[in-house]
Amino acid sequence: MRTECNEAAAIVGSGADRSRRDEVLRGLKAALPVMISFVPFALVLGAQATRKGIDGAVVPMMTALNFGGGSEFAAVELWTSPPHVALIVAITLLINSRHILMGAVLSPYLRTLPRHRALSALFFMCDESWAMGLADARKRSDRFSVPYYLGVSLGLYFTWVSFTAAGAVLGPVIGDPTTLGLDMAFPAVFLVMLRGMWKGPVAARSWAVSLFAAVGTYLMVPGAWYVVSGALAGVVAAYLLRERVR
Repeated sequence: MRTECNEAAAIVGSGADRSRRDEVLRGLKAALPVMISFVPFALVLGAQATRKGIDGAVVPMMTALNFGGGSEFAAVELWTSPPHVALIVAITLLINSRHILMGAVLSPYLRTLPRHRALSALFFMCDESWAMGLADARKRSDRFSVPYYLGVSLGLYFTWVSFTAAGAVLGPVIGDPTTLGLDMAFPAVFLVMLRGMWKGPVAARSWAVSLFAAVGTYLMVPGAWYVVSGALAGVVAAYLLRERVR
């Protein structure tokens, strides 16, 4: 009887492993178009970093440890010789502060994971993997697939790090990639993600509030404060509008 139970457990375990692998592969497959869109933008960042005097070996280290495209572009833009470290750190924290809200949204789905696995999942989180993971959960009746999310996240992570490194190496050959319009890759991806999360004009009212707050702040306040104001305005609007519907 014990042998039969062990064999049954092994079969169940192997089935669970296969299911997890299938979900990871499903995430990688779903992320492939976004991975492709990462390539030109990553090349732009790597090329710009070398033109600013950042060592080519440092670029993949920066993108691997930070993994936040917006803050990395800001850091490169602010880079001088010698660099203003405090300013760069402050702007990076400011721009990446949106991850606090994004992590809060994911926390109910990651609550059952061991702490080290939950922290690992959050480390690989970016705007695209966050949006794709939540969109997939909505399609599956609010069932969040952690393996799917990790498949998306890891695919995007290694694409970003690899091609920022390639951009640093090929920078002198590439020249200025923005003259080719390659910097439009990310906005296009975000528009596609918004389309996938669209629930109608009523649910999108908080998006509009966030947009107007961010644009207004960008036009009137120097620095990256528009990121924080847009995020906070969207959260407050979502809460107030939800209460009003009730």
